[in-house]
Amino acid sequence: MKKIGLLYIKGALPVFENFGELPTHIVKENGLVNGEKAHRALDGLIIPGGSIIESQSMNGTLKSEIKKMEKEGKFIFGMCSGFQLLANKVDIGRRSPCPIEREGLGILDVSFKPMIGTDRVEAEILDESFLTQGIVGQNVTGFHCHTYGLIEGNAPQLFLSKVKRTDYQDNPRKILSGVRNEDGNVVGTMVHGCLDENPAFVENILKFIDASPEDISDIKTKNKELISKIKGEIGIDTNIYTKSTNKPLESFSMPKTLMIASTGSDSGKTFLTTGIVGVLRKKGYKVAVLKVGPDIRDLVPSLYVNKENMEKFSSIQIGKLGWMDLENILKQLKNQNYDIILIEGVMSAFTGLLNEKTPYSSAEIARAANIPVILTTSCSKGGIETAAIDIVGHIEVMDKLGVQTSGVILNRVYDKSISKAASEFIKKVTNVDVIGEVPKIKMTDRGNTPEVEIRLEEFCLNAIKTVEEHLNVSEIIEMAKIPIFKGYLSYKDILSNFIQ
Repeated sequence: MKKIGLLYIKGALPVFENFGELPTHIVKENGLVNGEKAHRALDGLIIPGGSIIESQSMNGTLKSEIKKMEKEGKFIFGMCSGFQLLANKVDIGRRSPCPIEREGLGILDVSFKPMIGTDRVEAEILDESFLTQGIVGQNVTGFHCHTYGLIEGNAPQLFLSKVKRTDYQDNPRKILSGVRNEDGNVVGTMVHGCLDENPAFVENILKFIDASPEDISDIKTKNKELISKIKGEIGIDTNIYTKSTNKPLESFSMPKTLMIASTGSDSGKTFLTTGIVGVLRKKGYKVAVLKVGPDIRDLVPSLYVNKENMEKFSSIQIGKLGWMDLENILKQLKNQNYDIILIEGVMSAFTGLLNEKTPYSSAEIARAANIPVILTTSCSKGGIETAAIDIVGHIEVMDKLGVQTSGVILNRVYDKSISKAASEFIKKVTNVDVIGEVPKIKMTDRGNTPEVEIRLEEFCLNAIKTVEEHLNVSEIIEMAKIPIFKGYLSYKDILSNFIQ
């Protein structure tokens, strides 16, 4: 049978998308497939996105196998971080005053610089390759999810994406989003989901490897087996596995839902959400993770441990930003066999609240469907006392808007005696319990911020461990409720809640 490899190393996202349901075998750091060298065993290789470059999980043996596959004319498809791995170098110093460069394999003659992109996109096909044979000039669909997306170099251009926003700013234009090598057997692209959303690409790959109808049937069977095995592990090579499929939650047609919101950016929403998802996965729960607004990069750590696809419903639209409106998301998630939906808020719960476009904030999204909220705040900036005051103010405003705050998490706590007093103060003033006092976790200086640079394995395993040690996930689950969409407050109605 034909064998199509999927790179399965730390920092990779092997089920961030389905890759046309083509992968049949995994390739680990040793460069072997069932004991045989990858370049001999495989007909082609798919390198997924993730944080492969940042994680620096490639060794010399694996690099050699990939280069041998390229020289032998076998196809290699690199997606996002996988594309960057095939390039010359990547500047990951987005917030650094000088470049911080990581070397790639040099198979594709391009380099990358910081440029954030999180749009749903259409991409124009510019040239022939194993992937695009016979469809040059057509448009394909997918999405961007990258921090280092500015491509410079001399490789033959393959895709141009039509984008609306980059680096958090409206800037409609076409940008380079894919290239090929000179022989056309190696392709790199930033257009996630392109194999899933564009069947012509899958057909071209199958033609390139000369797959017979019997081969295609075998590929589909092996892919199902492979994905089932991959999804059983939390993260990659962690030896942490999900429990049996016996569901501990009561079965509903609409999953119970809970939002993790905060008093501001850098409060730990992504870290705590990732940890909660990881713990739930260990217990056997099937979790849907959503993000308020367009910055889907924040979902990457949760999807790394959750082993679920990035979906169109993953990004909740606020104003014109994001992918799908809440009402349609809830309709789509109904009867999809999820046990619980976790929603990560954006910045502060109130960021965007006074924008006349509605909805434009996490609080408005929560209110629109009676979604209970856990509020988290960081104690590391203004101190624990300031964090407590911020929380009280946020809860009082949430009450005025009709949003239920079910619990509070004090994050990055540095003094237990002060945090105990703060927790008592919050409870006394608001009647809301502090359900966790989480200490500051030491991680690599660079590599712990999803929207800048992240070492997925370190970030995720620390998040899971932190949640297990400092939060009661069973208590958190009990806070979730079945959402009922009732519509949004108008800007005038929002103001009327404050002007008496």
